[in-house]
Amino acid sequence: MIFKNLLNHVNNFFLLFIKKIRILYLNSKIYNKKISLTKDYTFEYKPSTSLLDCLIKYNKKKIKIENYSLNTIWNNKNLKEKDYKNLHSFFWLFSLDLKSSKKDTQNIILNWMEANNRYNPKSWEIDIISKRIIAWLSNSKLTYEDGNSNYKKKFNHTIQKQINHLINEIEKSEWVDDKMIGCAAIILTGLSYQDKDGYLNSGLNLLKKIIKFSFDNDGFPKSRNIRQLNFYLKYFILIREWLKESQSEIPEYIDEIIYYLGQAYTFIWQKNKKNILFNGNQETNNSEFDYYLERLGYKFKNQNNEIGGYAILNNKKMSLIMDIGSSPEKKFSSNYQSGALSFEIISNGKKLICNSGYFQNFNHQLNELSKSSAVHSTLILDNRSSCKFTKTSNLNSKVLQGLKITKKNIVFEKNYWKINAAHDGYIKEYGIIHDREIEFYPEQLKFIGHDKIISKNNFKNIDFEIRFHLEPNIKVMKTQNNKSILIELDHEGWKFTCDKGDINIDNGLYFGKKNSYTENQNIFISGMTQNKIQTIKWELIKL
Repeated sequence: MIFKNLLNHVNNFFLLFIKKIRILYLNSKIYNKKISLTKDYTFEYKPSTSLLDCLIKYNKKKIKIENYSLNTIWNNKNLKEKDYKNLHSFFWLFSLDLKSSKKDTQNIILNWMEANNRYNPKSWEIDIISKRIIAWLSNSKLTYEDGNSNYKKKFNHTIQKQINHLINEIEKSEWVDDKMIGCAAIILTGLSYQDKDGYLNSGLNLLKKIIKFSFDNDGFPKSRNIRQLNFYLKYFILIREWLKESQSEIPEYIDEIIYYLGQAYTFIWQKNKKNILFNGNQETNNSEFDYYLERLGYKFKNQNNEIGGYAILNNKKMSLIMDIGSSPEKKFSSNYQSGALSFEIISNGKKLICNSGYFQNFNHQLNELSKSSAVHSTLILDNRSSCKFTKTSNLNSKVLQGLKITKKNIVFEKNYWKINAAHDGYIKEYGIIHDREIEFYPEQLKFIGHDKIISKNNFKNIDFEIRFHLEPNIKVMKTQNNKSILIELDHEGWKFTCDKGDINIDNGLYFGKKNSYTENQNIFISGMTQNKIQTIKWELIKL
């Protein structure tokens, strides 16, 4: 143990030493000279700003550049991190009125170039530099058009210099999302400057690596993260539209990954037009993206009942959604939540049973809480989650001990639905398998659940809880006999009962909206394991 700890200290010291050497190199004259080797390219393809409508959340009310005094702001050292990133990414350009002064806009960019000509670890971060290049090239009517020859020369040189740095550093980034944005910036630069053998090929080769690294055999993100699914689909479509508009060849692998991502998007979102709160997902409105897809002629269909480890069964009035997927590998688990076999029910467009969502900010203690099984509608043993997490160097937490789905079965008939699955998340510590079966009888509007706690070895008496989370606006009331709980969902009434175990109502936190929380309530069944195979049966029926 002492030798192992010593080895870890030596390894950490070595990595820190290498990192510091690299920082010195990136800030050196040698590196600056290396990335400053640019060519006399002409800015030819100027992309339509409308192609970024699916990505940019900009102020719909257009503003004029003359209303702002940004010429000295590059020296402002008191900006908050978020404001700093927004400013230096230049995505605010998309909110400018095209009647704004080109001269003023170009002066601001010129001032930025003078203040940030050399590598800066803050303003040259992968995601910031990538967004900046996309913004500059996509807003050419303001950023480039009618500029004098000296300005255009500096503009073209600075674009290439940043891209040279991006190509040099992008594969060292830990964040796959940043790589995707960077890849898009490199491809756009290759198209804009007609550098097919250089920048364009570099970007397309990186794109192939991202596809191979980040997606499973069915084209679903290995992270199983729904927000990331939407993110990837938007960027792949954006890249395809740039290629199409510039009359460049569209590689088959781009069409193929868009096909699979589109199928998954239809399955997850378009079947219900409702966000399902699993594995890092939050409440978002995708209607604008749906319109964007329709405008560009993208139509996706999916008749499957399962994809990416999610099962969704629905008719015109009801939906049953359940997480029946294994936990992702550690390197893909930054936003994973340990909600195996958790489920949600949607009745007439309203959530009857839900999960509590995700607190995205890694630096906040609620991020860790929102990754636990307790914020999901599933089983918790001994107040412990089905997965264990470990902190990384950037304060994020990733899966240390994951779980596998050991069985699954889906039945979807007109008058009978069933989802049955089991996982081994508690096998190592407690020798227990959790097996869940949820049946639905559409004619009776009745759900019947069976949660089995199966002890494989060394049976022990352990506390368990099964939670059923509710959205903040839902009202619940326990009946006088303490054997059932009434749920008021808009104008619908539902009754929850359980044949064994104590049922109660508890207060909780709902993280459905990004980096915020509100109080909610949940129904929970509690008890102790008493047999090697113990089944807790519960029912949910419409009144």
